[in-house]
Amino acid sequence: MRRLVLVGALAVASSVSLSGCGKQEGGAPPKMPPPAVGVLTVAEQPLPLVAELPGRTNPFAISEVRPQISGLVKQRLFVEGSNVKAGQVLYQIDPAPYQAAYDSAAATLNSTRAKADRYATLLKQNAISAQDADDSAAAAKLAAANAQAARINLGWTRITAPISGRISASSVTPGALVTQGQPTALATISTLDPIYVDIDQSSTEVLALKRAAAAGQLTGAQPGTARVSLLLEDGTTYAHEGKLQFTDVTVDPATGSVRLRALFPNPDGLLLPGLYVRARVSQGTDPHGILVPQPAVSRDAKGIPTALVVDDKNVAQLRTLKTGRMIDGQWQVLDGLKAGDKVIVQGLMQGFVTVAPGMTVAPRPATAAAPAAAQK
Repeated sequence: MRRLVLVGALAVASSVSLSGCGKQEGGAPPKMPPPAVGVLTVAEQPLPLVAELPGRTNPFAISEVRPQISGLVKQRLFVEGSNVKAGQVLYQIDPAPYQAAYDSAAATLNSTRAKADRYATLLKQNAISAQDADDSAAAAKLAAANAQAARINLGWTRITAPISGRISASSVTPGALVTQGQPTALATISTLDPIYVDIDQSSTEVLALKRAAAAGQLTGAQPGTARVSLLLEDGTTYAHEGKLQFTDVTVDPATGSVRLRALFPNPDGLLLPGLYVRARVSQGTDPHGILVPQPAVSRDAKGIPTALVVDDKNVAQLRTLKTGRMIDGQWQVLDGLKAGDKVIVQGLMQGFVTVAPGMTVAPRPATAAAPAAAQK
C-alpha cells in the first residue's frame, strides 16, 4: 500500500515538472535593453598641423684652414676651442724665405722699370730700335708680375680665419712643416650662431601637404614662414624658436624622405653640431579640422579605419574613414565624418556584447574620461 502511494506521488510530481518546462520553453524570452554608449558630437575647428620629426644640428658655415704655401710653422696664435673672427691671424709661417724672394723681385722690378723708361726716351730720339724698347717694356711687366706673386706669397705666411666661428683643435704645433694643398686641415672653423637643423620628413607626407595647400585646405602654409621648435635629447624644449628655410628638391631613395632645413639662433652655444633633436614643424592650419578620440577608430580586416556613428533613430551605422595624423591621442579625420555626427567613443564592448552596425543603442554624452576635443 505504501509503495502504491509513493509511485502515485512521483507520477504527479513528474507531471507538474514537465508542465512547468513546457511553459518556460514556449514563452517569449525577455527583451534586453539597448546597450548604453557614450557619444561625442563632431565639430569642425581650426586645427594647427604640427609634425614632430627627427633632426640633426649642422653648422651654419664651416671652413677648413689649410696653408697656401709651404714652410715651417713659427706660431699658433689662437686658443683651441675659442671663438675667432674673420681675418684673425691663426698661424705664422716662417716668412724669411718669402721676404727674401719678395725683396729680390722688387729689386728686379725697379731695375727693369728704370731700363724701360730709358729705352722709351732713346726710342723717341731714334737711338734704339722699336724692338729693343718693346723687349724692355715687356721685361718690366714680367718683373711687376713676379713681384706681385712674391708679395702674395709673403702675405700667405700669415694664415688668417676665413670666417667667424668656433675653432677646433689644431692639427699642428709650432715647428711643424706644412705644405701647399696638403690634405690635412690645420684646424676647422664652424659658425654655430645661427645654426642649422636638418630634418627628414617622408615624401608621402610632403606630397599630401602640398596637395592640401594647393586645394586651399590649409592656411598659413607659405614657403619660408613655418615656425619650428626643438625638443632636446633630455626632453626639454629649446628656448629659441627657429624658422624653416627650405625643403629639398630631391627624395632620398634609401629612406624615401625629403630633407627640410631650419635656422635657429644659438647665442649661448647650447646647440653643437651633430646633436640629435626632435623638431616640431608648423605646417599650416586646417580651418575645418575634425578630431576624434583614438578609441573611436578601429580597423577592418583590410586595415581601413572605421568608426560607428549613431543616426537619428539611435541605430549604429558604420563609417569608413580617411585619417591623417595622430594629434595628442586623437585622429585627424580627413573624410568620412562631418560636423554634427555622433561618434561612439565609449561602450563599444560591454561584457560579451559588441556594438555592431545596425544595432539599436542608447546614446548618452561621453563622460569626462573621453577627450572632449570633438564634442560640440
